[in-house]
Amino acid sequence: MSGKEKKKSGKESSDRGRGSISRREFTIGSIAAIGAGSTAGSIRGTAAPSQPVDESAPREVIAPPVSEAARTIKLTVNEWEYALRVEPEWVLRDVLRDQLGLLSIKDMCNGHGACGSCTVIIDGRPVLSCMTLAIECDGVTIETAEHVAAVKPELIEGYVLNHAMQCGYCTPGFVVTAKALIDRIPKPTEKDIRNALGGNICRCGTYPQHILAVREATTGEIQVEGGMD
Repeated sequence: MSGKEKKKSGKESSDRGRGSISRREFTIGSIAAIGAGSTAGSIRGTAAPSQPVDESAPREVIAPPVSEAARTIKLTVNEWEYALRVEPEWVLRDVLRDQLGLLSIKDMCNGHGACGSCTVIIDGRPVLSCMTLAIECDGVTIETAEHVAAVKPELIEGYVLNHAMQCGYCTPGFVVTAKALIDRIPKPTEKDIRNALGGNICRCGTYPQHILAVREATTGEIQVEGGMD
């Protein structure tokens, strides 16, 4: 390929990068890691079930297992109600990902409860879904990063503006944990943020930016110093 052709190819690549979705919109959408059927940059939509619940009809039972030990549990996930058949040994992380398609829930530590990337909010508390049996969650209310993006856009904005991610794999767990903190303490101090996010691991090392992101989201003021050592 000649130098002229290389230059033209590079321009075409650059032009394609300036399509209908901006880099900023793509970054926002990546945080929520919306599951199948979503578009990059669409952070406002709540994850919807395959079929909305009709209170006048029986709730849908999704993917019934074959084991006689399986039980039906009822969950409210991101404001949608579900009835799910689960086996006694299934963990909540796998049920939410595999049956409901909520792909923001990650697994960095292979289910050892050591990284925080699978964090969800259960009845107002941040919980490691890889260490929680789904069969014990009957009747609970669950929030995932998909829902946080819809109800706390200022938190997502704070993460974007403060560059609190690189690869983004751990980011959903961070924002879910931060949302639980803000619900409990609307204006957390730096110490509050450190304590709350202390169980979340980021292999890219973006720790200093998380305090800035949460403080900006809760105060509305641009943060210029501070961070997690």
